Amino acid sequence: MELAKLRLFFLFSFAALIPYLSANINEVDEVWRRRAEEAMQTTEQYYDPNPVAIASHLNMKVQDLSKQTAARRGLLNAESGQCEATNPIDSCWRCKENWAENRQALAGCALGFGIKATGGKGGKIYEVTDPSDNDMENPKGKKTIDGRGANVHIANGAGFMLQFVQNVIIHGIHIHNISPRSGGMIRDSVDHVGKRGQSDGDAVSIFGSSNIWLDHLTLSQAHDGLIDAIQASTAITISNCHFSNHDKAILLGASDTFTEDKKMQVTVAFNRFDKGLVQRMPCVRFGFAHVVNNDYNQWKMYAIGGLKSPTILSQGNRFYASDNQNAKEVTKRMNCSPEEGKSWIWRSEGDVFLNGAYFNSSGDPKKQIEYQMDDVIKPKPGTEVERITKFAGALVCKPGQKC
Repeated sequence: MELAKLRLFFLFSFAALIPYLSANINEVDEVWRRRAEEAMQTTEQYYDPNPVAIASHLNMKVQDLSKQTAARRGLLNAESGQCEATNPIDSCWRCKENWAENRQALAGCALGFGIKATGGKGGKIYEVTDPSDNDMENPKGKKTIDGRGANVHIANGAGFMLQFVQNVIIHGIHIHNISPRSGGMIRDSVDHVGKRGQSDGDAVSIFGSSNIWLDHLTLSQAHDGLIDAIQASTAITISNCHFSNHDKAILLGASDTFTEDKKMQVTVAFNRFDKGLVQRMPCVRFGFAHVVNNDYNQWKMYAIGGLKSPTILSQGNRFYASDNQNAKEVTKRMNCSPEEGKSWIWRSEGDVFLNGAYFNSSGDPKKQIEYQMDDVIKPKPGTEVERITKFAGALVCKPGQKC
């Protein structure tokens, strides 16, 4: 792990632990069995039977910010020392000079399915200034990570594993050059140390976890995926992140037989999917993905994919295809017949398609009435995505100044 100029803040929260026994667990004991039983209860609790209501709320916030920005144009100029918040998540905190003194306020800024993620709000703040916290059996604390005001790199080793946890926020760090690492005895809660196997080499792995918010991360080059969310994980928002130089960006659901992933609900918003990416931005099994106001630049295979009849709502994205004539289509349906794929609910609304890019929509258009789609407030159009995603990735912030 490389920690450059590290002053990394952790908000302590001994969060409730939550589904499924495998994923690098070498010895399944009573603690893991209990957590597995609690897992689906938590997933049921945070599964929203009307996901479009959550999409509506996010879209409304985008519209509100757009009106405010139009009313005071010329006020925002990052290079002159003023703040330029170009989307509703950033406008919640970036233009406040006291963000460093009130770090826990970040927990109120999430939107989308991860809106309830509280992280370590209400807990103690622990400041890391060096990489000496390397005792896996007796770490200095369970943590939610806030890298604002520092240049933090998690690199050249294992990434993050969020397993059976709730209410985690990871914000403002670089994660790159991630590789599998051997396990061992690792403390996974206040009262339990368990034996873990080798990690998979994901930059961020979310396993059986709920209320997760990943914001302003810069991700590239991992052995496996950049972000994987599997095993009935739900209530997740991935926002303001910058992805580049990797094969598989975001996987939502990893098994064709694990039908509990139908409860997976993920918002992918305000991200930049840059050059050097091949596929999975995201790739979804079974669940519901709201993909809104992201910037896609020259994917090599496809941008948005799916298996096992997922629901995908694509709104206000900008898709710029590469010159490769075999990679113009945004979408890819896998492991299904053409007839079966036509029944999947995949919608494109307000997206912009450049250099021959196209989105293959599917599903009965009347289905949207069941989801109250008429009430969805449209996000900003894809023509504004370059501005909306201008500051995607880890930010350079200085305490005492607007970020």
